[in-house]
Amino acid sequence: MTEPSRPAGLEPARPPMGAVAVLLACIAASLVLPHIPGGRWAWWPLMLLSTLAHELGHGLAAVAVGGDFVSLLMFADGSGVAATAHDGSRMTRALISAGGLVGPALSACGLFFLARTERRARMALAGLSGVLLLAVALVVRNLFGVAYVCALSGLLAAAVRFGSAWVARFCVVFLAVQLSASVFSRGDYLFTAVARTGAGNMPSDVAQIAEAFLLPYWIWGGLCGLFSLAVLALGTWLYLRPMETA
Repeated sequence: MTEPSRPAGLEPARPPMGAVAVLLACIAASLVLPHIPGGRWAWWPLMLLSTLAHELGHGLAAVAVGGDFVSLLMFADGSGVAATAHDGSRMTRALISAGGLVGPALSACGLFFLARTERRARMALAGLSGVLLLAVALVVRNLFGVAYVCALSGLLAAAVRFGSAWVARFCVVFLAVQLSASVFSRGDYLFTAVARTGAGNMPSDVAQIAEAFLLPYWIWGGLCGLFSLAVLALGTWLYLRPMETA
């Protein structure tokens, strides 16, 4: 049996150069990190990263539906609160609540796409650093939140300024992997009616969606979880999608 002929001058379609290696390295680093001396201390800021993406998801969803992103608070226990202003309709409240639940997965999907090339990875880190500083200026309203977001912005800027193109790409994929993992590591929040935060107890996001649309909160939690998984699958495909090379 002979192999199918290939047009002259064309190579087989492959993922972007180094994409699989970078992804595997980031996953390995995430798995090993909690088990090395001092690794659990490194896990704490990564937990805060998912909180930041969650709360920004609420605020940006509010802006998208015509409301306002009023303030963002972050606390050392990993909780956070986003205050928004909107018209109060059921649909608006549900969309803003859902924005925080799927925010980490949507962020991870975008980062996976931008990590396809080293140039776009550097641009992504620079853009994220600027967006975080803008968030501090406009909406972050407590000292801990300001300190964390400024520190994260500075680390991203340092990776752009002093890191190689490969380092920038690794950082973007690592961030995407961490946000992806938060869908599973903090998935219990999708199935609870009460959110316990540093500002006190309040109805969870899924409870607020249930109040707007009547179905039990755990159904909405399951739907948001499935949507997040679908978005993550899309992001991984976009990152590893083959590239035709001449």
